[in-house]
Amino acid sequence: MGVALHIISMAGLILFGVHRLWLLICGRKTPCDPFAKKIPANQSPRVTIQLPLYNESRVAGRIINAAARIKWPLHLLEIQILDDSTDETQQIVDQRVAYWSNRGRDIRVIRRTSRKGYKAGALAHGLTTAKGEFLAIFDADFIPPPDFLKKTVPHFSDPGVGMVQTRWGFLNADFSWLTRMQALLLSPHFSVEHKVRFHRSLFFNFNGTAGIWRRTAIEGAGGWRSDTVTEDLDLSYRAQIAGWRFVYLDSVVVPSELPISLSDFRGQQQRWGKGSIQTAKKILPALLKSSLPVSIKIEAAAHLLANLCWLFGFMATLTLYPLIITRAGIGPYQILKIDIPVFIFSGGAFLFYYLCHALSARKRTTLLLLPILPAFSIGLAPALSLAVLKGCFRTGGHFNRTPKLGLKANARPGKTAFKRPERAPLNLLMNLALLLYTFAPVGLALQRETWGAVPFLLIFPLGFFLMAGNELHDFFYQQ
Repeated sequence: MGVALHIISMAGLILFGVHRLWLLICGRKTPCDPFAKKIPANQSPRVTIQLPLYNESRVAGRIINAAARIKWPLHLLEIQILDDSTDETQQIVDQRVAYWSNRGRDIRVIRRTSRKGYKAGALAHGLTTAKGEFLAIFDADFIPPPDFLKKTVPHFSDPGVGMVQTRWGFLNADFSWLTRMQALLLSPHFSVEHKVRFHRSLFFNFNGTAGIWRRTAIEGAGGWRSDTVTEDLDLSYRAQIAGWRFVYLDSVVVPSELPISLSDFRGQQQRWGKGSIQTAKKILPALLKSSLPVSIKIEAAAHLLANLCWLFGFMATLTLYPLIITRAGIGPYQILKIDIPVFIFSGGAFLFYYLCHALSARKRTTLLLLPILPAFSIGLAPALSLAVLKGCFRTGGHFNRTPKLGLKANARPGKTAFKRPERAPLNLLMNLALLLYTFAPVGLALQRETWGAVPFLLIFPLGFFLMAGNELHDFFYQQ
């Protein structure tokens, strides 16, 4: 049974690894951003900027200020602060709204009596009173540049365009090894995946922030819904199935803030992993039965199911020991014929994908992270696999907000900026147990004197050692 599961998991990783290599090949041929005609000042459309907030006291003032400084005719610009906060964020929001209202901005706060539907509910509620023909959306930890609308709105001169997405930048990418790792993992999603999908007329998604929607595209696709925890991904696919086209602008960058603790980063990834599978379960059956081109169907499946890689990776980790036991008599020929090709097209393909991105970004610090990327991924796999399984069997769920600290570059926050993770002891015990378990294959290799396998097998316990060390750091550092 263990060997069969290992084969299935490796086959899954190979499929997604080959897909990554395809993205790389296509990415080398993608052109620059599409050209859009400038809009005459007397033809500028009305735009609503929506800022969904929930207990964002450290960044609320910053995002409101940034939104108010966006250049657009004042009589055609509305700013909605969708504030579901229950803490001191309310006072900060009220003060900033009063400040900018006195300076001629059409800005107001919209508060609900409950947090029903979470972010999707807040956006839907704001839409009912929004004046704009277009809606630009920014999360609290983003800082849109003043020329954001001038660079994005012209692309809606094509009446078939329903959404324009811009690239995320990272204010604190060099804060620590963890934020550098996140930047490495997230950047190719935009500079490779979005670019390839857009230029090959395939489906891609609004990322929940740093984008702008045509109002009729939202309404025509059925509006914001909260039956998944990735309302942005869900609406994106419904809109494109309905016939709307999306535009991706790689040259327009909106700076954002990365989580600086392992628990916050893992929580964010769990929500994305769970939500993508929920969306796949909801969207793929109808999409695959549609008359859309086969290329769109294949790429949509690869995109929406990509988080299954975490489950495949964890299965491969758990079944490694029984696999080694059953292959006691393996020789060099079998290694050359089976093991090396499997590695090249599974884990090796992912590593090569990020290597190519790091080389194109020309960041030495990013390149230095590549050796620990496999171990880091192995360490994350158990928690993200659980999220994927939840997404398979549950709809909706609690929207766990990723804490934002209002960091500037590499400034160090104080301990009071954090809350100690509630599940830290349980996560620590799980990682320690897996650390011990993954040492078993290493011991077996040493016993059989198969020295060449030892460095590879050590990657697995290293991953859980990395996670356990960070759990201890977060537990004692945070309040």
